[in-house]
Amino acid sequence: MSRRPGTMRAVLSILAFAGLTGVGVPTPASAQAVDPEPATCPASLPEGTRCSSGRSVDGAWYWVAYPRDWNGTLVVHAHGGPRTGEPRRDDPVEDLDRFSMMVREGYAWAGSTYRRGGYGVRMAARDTDDLRQIVWDQFGKPRRTILHGQSWGGNVAAKAAELYAVAADGSRNYDGVILTSGLLAGGTRGYTFRADLRAVYQFYCHNHPRPSETRYPLWQGLPEGASMPRADLAARVEECTGLSLSPETRTPAQATALRNILSVTGVTADTLVAHLAWSTTLFQDMVRQRLGGANPFSNAGTTYVGADDDVALNQGVERFEADPRAVAALAYDADLTGHIVLPTVTLHARYDPTVSVTHEAIYARTVGLAGRSDLLSQVFTTEALHSRLSAPQYLAILAALTHWLDTGQRPSASDVSALCATFVERSAEACLIDPGFRPRLDTQ
Repeated sequence: MSRRPGTMRAVLSILAFAGLTGVGVPTPASAQAVDPEPATCPASLPEGTRCSSGRSVDGAWYWVAYPRDWNGTLVVHAHGGPRTGEPRRDDPVEDLDRFSMMVREGYAWAGSTYRRGGYGVRMAARDTDDLRQIVWDQFGKPRRTILHGQSWGGNVAAKAAELYAVAADGSRNYDGVILTSGLLAGGTRGYTFRADLRAVYQFYCHNHPRPSETRYPLWQGLPEGASMPRADLAARVEECTGLSLSPETRTPAQATALRNILSVTGVTADTLVAHLAWSTTLFQDMVRQRLGGANPFSNAGTTYVGADDDVALNQGVERFEADPRAVAALAYDADLTGHIVLPTVTLHARYDPTVSVTHEAIYARTVGLAGRSDLLSQVFTTEALHSRLSAPQYLAILAALTHWLDTGQRPSASDVSALCATFVERSAEACLIDPGFRPRLDTQ
């Protein structure tokens, strides 16, 4: 599928629109803060680890873990998603367990929910930095503090690094940044392919919405006040595409629909429902709750290719034009400037099925245009995974960042690969770093 040509955007009152819609604006404090209390660590953490949990004044639940043999470095984690449900006290345990290899290696770890579910990069960045301050205040300032963002949390952490890396007195709040599987193209470019997916899916399937259901523009995700359980969405996909069936048991119509949807959008079969879920419930939250009902997506200039009949698809697919105010508000909230001030290491799988590795090329270009390429080192693996890559690779980028901070020497991917080999035995997982790979900058 070819991407839309660039369009001129008028100069708009971005901050005023963001204020009206709630994008990038902290929600009022209404939660009861809870001081950190001892908590039972997940079984994946080493014996002797001290875990605590609490709640910020803005309502973000957090967990903190200090290993017995702490090395003096704190990792502050920004989780992915965004999660659309109400935050719960033990939500961060999933992230702590996922990245338990860091605690086993001697790093302290802190992670939180955000103050509410739903979209909001600046809000989440603020909550992440608030967590850093809570840990410093409650447990003491560590020798070093590393900011880590995973998936959508990569967007959050990159934004937090741009906004909060330096304190008002000129001191550093963080020493370095790691961004893993990060959504680094920002809000205005990170979701357009899912808007395309909704349009292409509907052209072939006609069941999201069904002809008998309330009609609404697909970019809205769902009508206001409506809901759709994941199981309902999966059933619709199954009905149209026979997704769970073997190829020989699908009907010809199902096989045709699935083949065309995957070919045109580039989405994989095993992530089709997940991407459609994001373009359903997350779009509803983003558009209705954060953008005042305005549309940030456009496929007006998109030519879809890869179908059995490209002409029919392009003539019949639903078209929509973005509201420049919504685009500007989303850009203010979630796009990145590249003006980084801290050593930053990224890690991304070449065949990431959720956040394309192209995000790394876009981020490298953004940082380069800001004149900060000397502060960025990017590492890629041969995996086709997203949420959690091979454990020694995370330890390797942490070790590489530590060496960078100690010596001032920016690590290469080959340096990280060599470090990775030293962690294989105790993690019992492979190193799959591809030192020679660099993603191409396409027009996503």
